[in-house]
Amino acid sequence: MEDCYKILGVRPGATVAEIRRAYRKKAKLLHPDTAGNLSDGAAFRELVKAYEILSDVRQRSLFDESYFYRYRSHSTRSSNSFDYRTWLLQRNDEESRAKLIFFDLLHSREEDAVREFVETCKSHSRFKLSDWFTREDFMDYGFILCEELVLHEEYYDAFVLLEQIIRMEYSFSYFRLFFPEVMDLARTVLKYRLEGNVADELCLDAWERALELNFGNSDDSFFLHKMAAAYRRIGDERTARICEEEAVRIK
Repeated sequence: MEDCYKILGVRPGATVAEIRRAYRKKAKLLHPDTAGNLSDGAAFRELVKAYEILSDVRQRSLFDESYFYRYRSHSTRSSNSFDYRTWLLQRNDEESRAKLIFFDLLHSREEDAVREFVETCKSHSRFKLSDWFTREDFMDYGFILCEELVLHEEYYDAFVLLEQIIRMEYSFSYFRLFFPEVMDLARTVLKYRLEGNVADELCLDAWERALELNFGNSDDSFFLHKMAAAYRRIGDERTARICEEEAVRIK
């Protein structure tokens, strides 16, 4: 059996976030559409298989038992050693909060990362993760955080973060092969998760901003119909009609 960790270039104890990022980076290099004649596709298929195993909890567990049965994590440290996470927790500046969010995300503390992100966004109105990381780190781990936010039903915050990623992708392509995955998650949030789970005012804010993200006429028409219904719920019939007229016009 091939060493899936070696194929992806990650350590045996790698987190889900590290595995996803490693897969995306290598896939860009090995995918036949981008590698051209430099790849026969075999290496890419091997990469995909390794990712499928390590990204599935049951398959990874079976792989670890059969291939790494002697592997043990001995992360010992003295009681006097520096605890980076504790140090971050004691600080309240935006940079420290941003680094704490990604630290937790990378150390199997997804719930803590989600909670910290939501709370920091509330307490720091202009907080942006992208201000404190390289573009590459923000795009990779920011999207993984979006997925976690959706899983934890923090839909509005997930959209706000997705919007930043989408705008950054438009300014300079990074995800390339994986950008449809980003857009699909954003569509899911905008179409099926916001309404009924988020206040109408926040839904309207998200749908209006989505109209500037180049989803296409069909999606934009859908958002406008959603906006019309929300405006009616808050008693603004005039704006609701304007949204409906525009939805019909562009469809």
